[in-house]
Amino acid sequence: MNDNMVLTQRRDGVIVITLNRPEVMNCFNFGLLHALKAEITQIRFDTGVRVVVITGSGDRAFCAGADLKERAGLSPTQVKEFIFTIRDLFTDIETLNKPVIAAVNGAALGGGTELALASDIRIASKTATLGLTETRLAIIPGAGGTQRLPRLVGKAKAKELIFTGRRIDAAEALQIGLVNRVCDPDRLTDTCMALAAEICETGPVAIEQAKYAINHGMETDLSTGLAIESNAYWVCIPTEDRQEGLTAFREKRKPVYKGR
Repeated sequence: MNDNMVLTQRRDGVIVITLNRPEVMNCFNFGLLHALKAEITQIRFDTGVRVVVITGSGDRAFCAGADLKERAGLSPTQVKEFIFTIRDLFTDIETLNKPVIAAVNGAALGGGTELALASDIRIASKTATLGLTETRLAIIPGAGGTQRLPRLVGKAKAKELIFTGRRIDAAEALQIGLVNRVCDPDRLTDTCMALAAEICETGPVAIEQAKYAINHGMETDLSTGLAIESNAYWVCIPTEDRQEGLTAFREKRKPVYKGR
């Protein structure tokens, strides 16, 4: 049963998704993966959602990675299915047509760090710890960690962290660029919601196209990236929102964007 494994709360265009397995530090089993997948799929086509915030239940963990008790009972084929499922899910999160903020409220280990890496922005509590710890279990990160971490913090630092399986605190994560901001634990939700509110003031189509251009342009040479940016810009030109932005600027008022 996937009931209550994922909790959601909506407010002013922002949906907060909470991984809800606090008794096992919000670690991923098949049930949680499928529940989160269902939410992300639904959100993709929900025009009322502008920003997604993902966090963990309780104050101990964001997500401690895979449920190793479940893993111990899986056949090699089932392990492959698990890895395919979690990697596919995190790709869906990375390519979601809305900004995703990871509110890292505690331990984010293995797949927990990989979930944060798949998000667009990472804000961590001062009590958070992060790490791709898989090599200590004689495996490697399998949900994108070997690819996303070096793109974010550089190849040498990523190799150091993955080769050692070392956990780092929030301060070091900020220093190396793994997280965007660090705040007091009791300010984490407010900090994420304030950032989400800023994003909600912008044009929905523009945000979708900007995310697309950044994600896809970064994986190409500069010339191709510029072409991707141009095509994304062209999508914005005929929109009602662009005209509303110009009109609001001229009339010295806040624009009211409708995503069309």
